[in-house]
Amino acid sequence: MIKTVYADTFALKAGACYVRIQAMARKHHITLEQEFDARDSDPQTRHLLLLDDDFPIACARFYPLGGDAVMLGRIVVLPEYRGKGLGSRIVRAAEARAAAEGFRFAVLEARIGKVGFYERLGYAAAAGAPVIRGETFDCIRMEKTLNQETTS
Repeated sequence: MIKTVYADTFALKAGACYVRIQAMARKHHITLEQEFDARDSDPQTRHLLLLDDDFPIACARFYPLGGDAVMLGRIVVLPEYRGKGLGSRIVRAAEARAAAEGFRFAVLEARIGKVGFYERLGYAAAAGAPVIRGETFDCIRMEKTLNQETTS
């Protein structure tokens, strides 16, 4: 049975790290210093996890951007669990948690190849949004208004 949990213990945060290492760092040859940043240990950053029984299979994090906006990121599903709607599930869970904490807008930086996935979830890139050239991936900044209808 797959369940969504708030990663509020060291063990659950380690589960999120496991998913990120297995699904992103290994696959894309990303160093640990590139994958994990100061946001991961910031007390304002929230981590969510999907568990299959007790095994971590997907994760996401979010943190305040200022005002009523929140940044979603590090949205990852283990390769063997992809294609089952779990990416959408973890994004919606992060949106719901952020909305419950009072955030009204979600922002994320989508890898170029994942823009369509986020569009299907209601995100939109600003007209003429520049490509963000990162160390690992090129991304587009996308935004979505959070409300009861989009997070349920």
